[in-house]
Amino acid sequence: MATAPAGTQAGNPQPQTTVGLEAPGGPFIRYSEQGRQPQYKKTGLTFGAQLTTPLVAKPGYYSRFRLRFAGTGGVNGTHDVTAKADAPYSLVGLLQFKDAFGNVIFAGTGYAILYLVPLFSGSFGTLKNASVANLPSYSAVSTGTAGTGDFTFATCLPLEFARGVGVIAGANASLPPSLNIQLNPSSSFYGTAPGTLPKISVNVTSTFYWLPEGATVEPAMLGTTRQWITAPMNPTVGSGYSGRVQGPRLGGWLDTIIVVMRNSAGARIDGFPGYATGSLTTATALFQVILDGVVVWTTTIGQLLDDMAITWPTITRPTGVIALSRRTAMNQTVVGLLTSGEQWLATSPGTLFELAGFPWGTFATAPAQLSLCLGQIVPAGTLIQGAAETGL
Repeated sequence: MATAPAGTQAGNPQPQTTVGLEAPGGPFIRYSEQGRQPQYKKTGLTFGAQLTTPLVAKPGYYSRFRLRFAGTGGVNGTHDVTAKADAPYSLVGLLQFKDAFGNVIFAGTGYAILYLVPLFSGSFGTLKNASVANLPSYSAVSTGTAGTGDFTFATCLPLEFARGVGVIAGANASLPPSLNIQLNPSSSFYGTAPGTLPKISVNVTSTFYWLPEGATVEPAMLGTTRQWITAPMNPTVGSGYSGRVQGPRLGGWLDTIIVVMRNSAGARIDGFPGYATGSLTTATALFQVILDGVVVWTTTIGQLLDDMAITWPTITRPTGVIALSRRTAMNQTVVGLLTSGEQWLATSPGTLFELAGFPWGTFATAPAQLSLCLGQIVPAGTLIQGAAETGL
């Protein structure tokens, strides 16, 4: 009689993450692990292109999206290549990221979203490496007599604003989040362009928490997001003007306030209160933050610059940019995802946000336009304050 051939039993499916050794009842991050997988890569793009490539579902919760932009293959020509002040981040004219339900999480220019948000949000790098220009992946625009116009920079769209908090679901293949990227024309990137423009590549990767196996647990405050609002303030500011400018109506908890000032030619300038003769001084000119007509913060520009040096001690402040952080309840310095929410600035739906200078600086090429980039936490239900994942 013939005998059945020997074989090996097929293995059972493996869990997405291993079962934790702790008893059930702990925080989500105890049972899950972070993974990383590519979303898409586009090559051979030209300046001015638009990307609307769908994102791919992942079995878990997105915590951030890593983006890498590169321009390669440029040829010098017969003249000096120059790049504008916001390059290489000005490659992106407009970026918009929405969650699965259409809520806008990021919307703004490349300079604001791809450079200033990682720099000041506390949710990408910490200290010196909060600046994407300090990462090993960064290569400045090739300029000068032999410049090709080539460049490389990697950056991040951080969803998670405390460990495991602010993530969005990624497992629904029929309802993924969306990412739209509009590249600027070369005239917005170069002062003098190379003879042959580089071709652009865009690489998008997702970092996410795997769905835990063997434990019924979900991220803390699931559905709560930090939404980055970018908007102009009105009216414009004349040289030496004393008065208020108004921002967009709000309705959440502010943890980061970034202000960008540009002259009428679009160049970033330090025309804040106390600005004169080409530099910011420690004069007594006052700068105020006002909510619904109530002055909640008054400082001189010298104190504000000192505060920024304490909050972000290894960051070189970009020209035309000031920032305030409400992530310092547990430390005087922004230290990444360690935040308790105890000092987030509460606003109600429709809250009027204003800034005031008495007076604003004196500068040429007036009037100046101020714009806001706000990290606004919008809770799902009751906001839990204290370190959500540790129980503090």
